[in-house]
Amino acid sequence: MVDTKQFVKAVESKMTDAIHHLDDQLSHIRAGKANPKILDGVKVPYYGSLVPLSNVATVSTPDAKTIIITPWEKPLIKEIEKAIMNSEVGITPENNGELIRLGIPPLTEERRRTLARQSKQEAENAKISVRNARRDAIEQLKKSIKEGMPEDVEKDAEGEVQKIHDKFIKQVDELYAAKEKEIMTV
Repeated sequence: MVDTKQFVKAVESKMTDAIHHLDDQLSHIRAGKANPKILDGVKVPYYGSLVPLSNVATVSTPDAKTIIITPWEKPLIKEIEKAIMNSEVGITPENNGELIRLGIPPLTEERRRTLARQSKQEAENAKISVRNARRDAIEQLKKSIKEGMPEDVEKDAEGEVQKIHDKFIKQVDELYAAKEKEIMTV
């Protein structure tokens, strides 16, 4: 006989991964205040290969409107500046020879709405992942009936999977609501 707990654990693990991915994606969406994670996608040429910015410089936020990038090697300053200009960050870097300063401009109302829509799309993608995990688990449970699992045990497991699904969908909604509030707050 098949153990229903393994299905429940597997589905919970997949849903947890979806939540972690959503959290990571939302942290990359800038909300009008300085966040070093907006630079995570920036790659800098370093000794012949592209490496993440965090591998060649220290990134800090001294205040809510500024990001400071201090390269570990002075000659890299031009390369880092060029990489930021070519990235999707959308902020022009200021270079004083020692470090690079990024001034985070205030968001316009239109840009805030665009970022809120982008956040909503990320939340929707997470919900799809959670629903797919539920669907896969329920399909496996239905197949396990053919392998000898009693129907009432399968229905109970299905109900448990649904409860876990509802809990994770609620978490997605809460993460999105918090991000939307952060974006729309002037």
